[in-house]
Amino acid sequence: MGKVEKGCDCRILHADVVKMFKKGLSQNPLLLKLADFFHILSDNTRIGILSVLDQNEICVSDLSSILNMTKSAVSHQLKVLKDAGFVKCEKKGKEIFYSYASDDIRELFEIALNHIAKSV
Repeated sequence: MGKVEKGCDCRILHADVVKMFKKGLSQNPLLLKLADFFHILSDNTRIGILSVLDQNEICVSDLSSILNMTKSAVSHQLKVLKDAGFVKCEKKGKEIFYSYASDDIRELFEIALNHIAKSV
């Protein structure tokens, strides 16, 4: 037996509600930035990097070994994450170590991961 889809079969348009949101959603700069924010998370390599950083700060050499990628490719993805405010770097001697830019980003990653784990 097929899955029953629930939906609204209402034929009434709530014009006041539609008018209130229609313009605001497509032109809200905050929502556009939120879409860009989540777009950053849509790459498997960047998710892998964030997963590693959830456990420990790390340098590009170690990340490239873990991810089986060139240092150049990992550096490119780290730049994307850094430019978006997801990660920060700190120079220690000749090495540069990467970590989460804030506890908020780490928490967001962990909440999303826990949410997905519950549905698997």
